[in-house]
Amino acid sequence: MAAAVLDWTTVIFIVLPNISMLWGKVSKDLPPECRQFYYLGVPPRGLEHPSQCFICQHYNKRARYVTLYNTALYTPIYSAYTFKHSAGEVCANVPWMYEPQLFRPGATHEMQPVLQVDQGTQPYEQAGLSDYMNAAVYERAPLNPDVHQEDPDDKASTYTLTNTVPLTPDFIDPIWSKQEQAIRTRLNNYCRGPSYIITGVTTSGRTMRGDNMKRVAVPAYLWSAYCCPNYDHSAPFSVRYKFPAFAQYGLNAEKDNEVLEVSVQKLQDFLKNIMSEQNIQIFVNDCALPGDTK
Repeated sequence: MAAAVLDWTTVIFIVLPNISMLWGKVSKDLPPECRQFYYLGVPPRGLEHPSQCFICQHYNKRARYVTLYNTALYTPIYSAYTFKHSAGEVCANVPWMYEPQLFRPGATHEMQPVLQVDQGTQPYEQAGLSDYMNAAVYERAPLNPDVHQEDPDDKASTYTLTNTVPLTPDFIDPIWSKQEQAIRTRLNNYCRGPSYIITGVTTSGRTMRGDNMKRVAVPAYLWSAYCCPNYDHSAPFSVRYKFPAFAQYGLNAEKDNEVLEVSVQKLQDFLKNIMSEQNIQIFVNDCALPGDTK
């Protein structure tokens, strides 16, 4: 994914005092206009973190998706978005962007391009390109991928660092990217209405270092789940049992990194065990509608 966009060599940000208050489209509470990206307008339960904030990701004057962001670990907890039927093209010639309101209270809520300059410094309360430049063993991977979007602006909006996590090359290219395309094909063919996707991470204490400091948390596992209430009930059983909702997760490592497809309930059980949190629910009623039969 990273190879498809412009790669700046250095980055500049003005470092300001600690942000104690979040403004506008970055908030401790979910902005109302971004509830549209959750099934029935309800975010997942049990994935909260004391250092979290919701980022209603704005690009070109429109909300595109929402990210729950951990400002202490400089990483997204998850991104929630609606899938768009697409041919799966990768976006090209789009600069990486950052979230101005995590940088300066009262700034624009529109994501902005990272600037190319001679000398860079670390951005405040979010990851920067310099974090990845100092960690050659990881690649940038958007949680909301451009291949799950069709509109050029929707695609471009996925290339913001607050939607991005560091993944090992042996996991992202042959494993996770292939799974993203498989889900794209499945939803293209059998989902007959809106499909809600939430893709997130678990962490284990590993970090990328920058300026001799522990910076961006490296995911231990990457997970994703979709919810498509209106689907093709005449689909072959080999596909139909994966509706209205299904999930997957994989280990962010060089080995033993195959992606496991499981029910949403089994993903929740897995996350409960990993995160020691027993109150996890990704979709309301696990995406089941009253009276729905497969």
